[in-house]
Amino acid sequence: MKNIGFLSFGHWSDSQHSQTRTAADALLQAVDLAVAAEELGADGAWFRVHHFAQLASPFPLLAAIGAKTQRIEIGTGVIDMRYENPMYMVEDAGAADLIAGGRLQLGISRGSPEQVIDGWRYFGYQPNEGDTDADMARKHAEVVLKVLEGKGFAQPNPRPMFANPPGLLRVEPHSPGLRNRIWWGAGSNGTAAWAAKQGMHLMSSTLKNDEGGAPFHVQQAEQIRAYRKAWAEAGWEHEPRVSVSRSVFALTTDLDHAYFGGDGESADQIGYIDADTKAIFGRTYAAEPDALVAQLAEDEAIAEADTLLLTVPNQLGVDYNAHLLESILTHVAPELGWR
Repeated sequence: MKNIGFLSFGHWSDSQHSQTRTAADALLQAVDLAVAAEELGADGAWFRVHHFAQLASPFPLLAAIGAKTQRIEIGTGVIDMRYENPMYMVEDAGAADLIAGGRLQLGISRGSPEQVIDGWRYFGYQPNEGDTDADMARKHAEVVLKVLEGKGFAQPNPRPMFANPPGLLRVEPHSPGLRNRIWWGAGSNGTAAWAAKQGMHLMSSTLKNDEGGAPFHVQQAEQIRAYRKAWAEAGWEHEPRVSVSRSVFALTTDLDHAYFGGDGESADQIGYIDADTKAIFGRTYAAEPDALVAQLAEDEAIAEADTLLLTVPNQLGVDYNAHLLESILTHVAPELGWR
């Protein structure tokens, strides 16, 4: 059995070929797709976050989906912690989680290649002397984790506007349990182990540092095993979760073949995400259901993970993306024992 959700990049473009022309379209259609996914029996609605592009402020969207759905998990994959005010983020996350009834799965990380150079500087942040921007992201994350524990730390005003409870105050609204639903987007084996030591779940996408030259799914499976080993050594009491994301398209209609039939021979790709970091990018899976079942059964990382996030081409519209999800849930997942 696996949790199966979708991961939307939230793109929009003013193009005749796009059904998502504006930011408003992207946001409102995201809510509609989450509702449709829940009705189809999917387990999660997850969204990419990129500043200066896409769905850059996720919490209003997450709260809206929480108010319109009952069961489905609602997540981010991922929030770039270089840009975040940890205290304000905890307030927003607590409110969204309470509206959703404790269904928020908050994916965070040190960030990915950006739309602008050092965009976090425009948000008022810069690393301390001797630190990198990645160090700054991890420090912001550590503050979030600490504050989410819900312990008081702020000295109350002796003449407050409202009566205070006794003792030091915490950030409000506090959502119990959210601390154990934080995920870290890890691009390397080392950061996966660090996430385990912090008690965070692991998000591993279709891109990771190339560490050894093996096929992508083999390297990703090794990363997951390193994470689980570090988790066991850290002695956390709650169970770790691991997600992987994949581009998977079951070709069941002429339109499916027209859109994705040419991706059937897709392979891993190697590139550089910066001057010093060689990365491997996983293949796309696109085939008729019986062939797709055989291909996915060979993916070692999917086998290791408990959660599979299906990347969706959101600009093709809600109805078509719901069809893509239904095809996987109906024709592929049962044959693999995921349902």
